[in-house]
Amino acid sequence: MPATTSAQPPRGPIIISRHGRPALDRTKGPRLSWTEYVDWWSRYEAGPLAEGQKAPAGLMAEVSDADVVFASARLRAQQTAALAMPHKAAMHDPVFNEAPLPPPTLVGVRALPKTWNVLARSAWLAGHSLDGESNTEAHLRAKIAALRLHEASEQGKVYLAAHGWFNRMIRPELRRLGWTCIRDGGDSYWSFRVYGYRGT
Repeated sequence: MPATTSAQPPRGPIIISRHGRPALDRTKGPRLSWTEYVDWWSRYEAGPLAEGQKAPAGLMAEVSDADVVFASARLRAQQTAALAMPHKAAMHDPVFNEAPLPPPTLVGVRALPKTWNVLARSAWLAGHSLDGESNTEAHLRAKIAALRLHEASEQGKVYLAAHGWFNRMIRPELRRLGWTCIRDGGDSYWSFRVYGYRGT
């Protein structure tokens, strides 16, 4: 009779990166009304990376042997995955899309996109959604996203190219599934974190 073991099968690791620098610059003017910012955010969400970028060597080395590659359904994340790992196509999945940024309806206020980003994120965290995805709904999506990565890790190393805020939302969900951050690269463009599985 074969010996039994309680050891769990190996998983992962999981590497999650933020996308590269977008073509649409949130620090530039003109100043926008809240309705104009809604249009700006739509264009940002649909837009590509700024031209002429290369994936950092450290990221490329880390993901070069990934067995499973994901990107969100946004072009900037898809281009990031393609630049970081050009020899393997990513699976594009909207479950990894960025959390929305619905601006508060402040009549008469005009501000740069970067200021609206802060105002919109604060309002969204407080329950404002402009009939879009709510904070509560996005947290449920983050649970699904983390589980998708967890399940994919049974196949080996996993790489995800996604977005700054939603990546942050995935972190606690990965911890609940038994993952620990073993390399913290921060939250800037092209940054990445590596997660190792410790079990539940």
